[in-house]
Amino acid sequence: MAKKKRAASSSSKMVYYFGKTRTDGDTSMKQLLGGKGANLADMTSIGLPVPAGFTITTECCDQYSKAKGKMPKGLMEDVAKVVKTLEKETGKQFGDSKDPLLVSVRSGAAVSMPGMMNTILNLGLNDESVVGLSNKTGNERFAYDAYRRLINMYGDVVMEVGHEYFEEAFDKIKKKYGVALDTDVPTQGLVELVDAYKRVYKKHTKQDFPQDPMHQLELAIEAVFKSWDSDKAISYRRIEGITGLKGTAVNVQSMVFGNMGDDSGTGVAFTRNPSTGENKFYGEFLVNAQGEDVVAGIRTPQPVKDMPKWKAPNDKTIGKKVHAELMAIKDKLEKHYKDVQDIEFTIEQGKLYMLQTRNGKRTGPAAVRIACEMVKEKLITEKTAVMRIPAGDLTQLLLPSFDPAAKKKQSPLCVGLPASPGAAFGKLAFTANEAVERSHAGEQVLLVRKETSPEDVDGMHSAAGILTSTGGMTSHAAVVARGWGKCCVAGAGAIEINEKGRKITVNGKTYTHKDVLSIDGSTGEVFAGQMATVEPKLGGDFATVMKWADKHRRLGIRTNADSPADSKRAREFGAEGIGLCRTEHMFFEGDRILAMREMILADNLEAREKALTKLLPYQRKDFEGIFKAMNGLPVTVRLLDPPLHEFLPHDKKGQADVARSLAIKPAEVERRVAQLHEANPMLGHRGCRLSITYPEILTMQVTAITEAVINCKKKKIDAQAEVMIPLVGTVQELAILRQLAQETIDNVVAAKKYGGKLDILIGTMIEIPRAALTADEVATEADFFSFGTNDLTQMTFGYSRDDVNTFLPDYIGQEVLEKDPFQSLDTSGVGQLVAMAVEKGRRTNAKIKLGICGEHGGDPASINFCHKVGLDYVSCSPFRVPIARLAAAQAALAD
Repeated sequence: MAKKKRAASSSSKMVYYFGKTRTDGDTSMKQLLGGKGANLADMTSIGLPVPAGFTITTECCDQYSKAKGKMPKGLMEDVAKVVKTLEKETGKQFGDSKDPLLVSVRSGAAVSMPGMMNTILNLGLNDESVVGLSNKTGNERFAYDAYRRLINMYGDVVMEVGHEYFEEAFDKIKKKYGVALDTDVPTQGLVELVDAYKRVYKKHTKQDFPQDPMHQLELAIEAVFKSWDSDKAISYRRIEGITGLKGTAVNVQSMVFGNMGDDSGTGVAFTRNPSTGENKFYGEFLVNAQGEDVVAGIRTPQPVKDMPKWKAPNDKTIGKKVHAELMAIKDKLEKHYKDVQDIEFTIEQGKLYMLQTRNGKRTGPAAVRIACEMVKEKLITEKTAVMRIPAGDLTQLLLPSFDPAAKKKQSPLCVGLPASPGAAFGKLAFTANEAVERSHAGEQVLLVRKETSPEDVDGMHSAAGILTSTGGMTSHAAVVARGWGKCCVAGAGAIEINEKGRKITVNGKTYTHKDVLSIDGSTGEVFAGQMATVEPKLGGDFATVMKWADKHRRLGIRTNADSPADSKRAREFGAEGIGLCRTEHMFFEGDRILAMREMILADNLEAREKALTKLLPYQRKDFEGIFKAMNGLPVTVRLLDPPLHEFLPHDKKGQADVARSLAIKPAEVERRVAQLHEANPMLGHRGCRLSITYPEILTMQVTAITEAVINCKKKKIDAQAEVMIPLVGTVQELAILRQLAQETIDNVVAAKKYGGKLDILIGTMIEIPRAALTADEVATEADFFSFGTNDLTQMTFGYSRDDVNTFLPDYIGQEVLEKDPFQSLDTSGVGQLVAMAVEKGRRTNAKIKLGICGEHGGDPASINFCHKVGLDYVSCSPFRVPIARLAAAQAALAD
């Protein structure tokens, strides 16, 4: 084999050892050693039973990527040295034919990523050392089981030989010996299986399975580095918005074996329930198995709570002893890390080993409960609790659940494990790609798989929910779903999946890709058809967290709402006013759209005013409902913003229908539609430009607002209106329209002979870069600025948010952009305009109110920026109000 080229050397240390003889790293080094590597070193330091090993730094991965696939210079020499240290500590030799040292190889970035490389176990075995392992342990079956697993994992992960090819070979062996389970295959069958696996490996790689352990290790390390830039890893980082990491570390650890017989096993557990937050040890284990067997969902494991019942032929109390030791370690870990821990463990012939600990991913409801209970237990402070809950995860507490009345009327098709809460329904999709394509086409789908793997992350993210027929509460599907707040039912064993036929069979009934199922992630139930849902009732721990958040935040939280119903819901979620009421949404119902079209089609002022007179009562009634729902809180009403052509039909039939309704000729409608056509409507005749051209529209809307305020005041409703003039680019536009708005308010007050105080503010939406650049001028005519960051982002980048998905995935994948600027505010570009406008606006108008009303107002990262630049409030959709409240508190505490 030709010698590999090496990249330039790094001056920093590349390999960190952990073991009884010495431990180089600690928990503060997560960016360098990855979360897994740092915690392995830390667990070793506090005296937990951790198999010795070493970690290759994330900087090595970064060097490998930058050098386009060349291993860092000197790395393998350093690895060879540290392997010698490992050999001394374990008393075993790497590749030895009598007592071989075997290792596992795992990836591990600073942030846990299910999209990363699968683990390789038993590395170091070859045709000679497998005999030595058999003789040393006196267990030939175990030795060949370990060897066949290595060939399978190595072939799959390192050489990209499809796992299904190895499965086909295994199925033939099981059929030959007449057994169904892997564990029932006799020793001779496993010896034959090793030979079969080697043939599969050679067929697909055109080379023999490598016999040199150091060569195996080098290629495995390289495979970990490569996995950082794999499609599945890139997809996961894109979905999660993970940026700024150098790469993944590589963890090489001496093997301990859970597959040495009935006195051995492996498991995965959480120190508390990651789905509900209940303070109960929550995990699963398999007797006579290796670690990947649990998370891969190949066999359905047993709950750890049943471990005390486990008895081995040579030790009747093994389960009780291991369980007691696990409980003691649970308490030690929580006291040390002061957070819920996700652990992996192995029992080798009755001895417990800890393979990993990391902060456990949890659902939104679990995060809230755990935070509150840990405060009561005095493990953490109230401020720590507020900072620990991912603000975006609160959405999960606001999700609907299935209507109990509807569930009583229908028996479930089957019951699996309640892996991640929520209620979801959809048509069945059988592959990740299918789920992505169909959801992008507008379908709601459930991803149905035997078990999921890291390759499925895009499909899992796109699906409304996830349903698997195998796997447990700690399987890949369950862990990823919980991390995303995605509804998941796992291990529904009654379901037989025919992926090629795109159908499932449940208790004799067949369902295809055209059928809808409903899944309840809180109970594990699976139902046929679409089931009715109900809204959640909030209180308890959720209310406690919101109370804490409100105590610490500085930013006000408003909502974007256009109806009394949305306003009421937002207020229930804690909104302190409306930051954006879009009046155009009020024109599309029933008779309103006809009056709107009559106004647009009118060819003179008198006809337009006549049509607007029909619209005014609708507007006034809507405003009264909103002011009533927001009694005592401010309501910012944006005047008409979209171009007029959006209110007219563009097809011949629709135009003919409008003509008939208004008793005019179709040609007149066609002529007006053609007249209003714009090559670029986003930059066309819209916003304040409409009011400059058609001041009667502004007059009608401000009249409706003012009359609604007066009517509410007379009913003892404290209506607090703010008139927002959109799309201003020059102070002259705002000056003209402010004067017209104020004159309209004064005229209504005079006509109504109202003697009370109205205090209707008049301000503008800053959504054009020029308005931000000249904010000192614009502020002289404004009582408030509301940053419309959706349009400000469009105009600053020159992107249309309606068309951006044609290239944005490539931009993010190639790191042209770190994230979607329409989901999270571009703080360095668009944010600079906002910061400048804040500073300039306050310079000429010290009393000006400043807020943001784009959907960025519900994004935690954007809220953090808004806090830093000194805005007075953020505004977002009703369901994001709790998120904004918590994120605002986190921004204040971080500051």
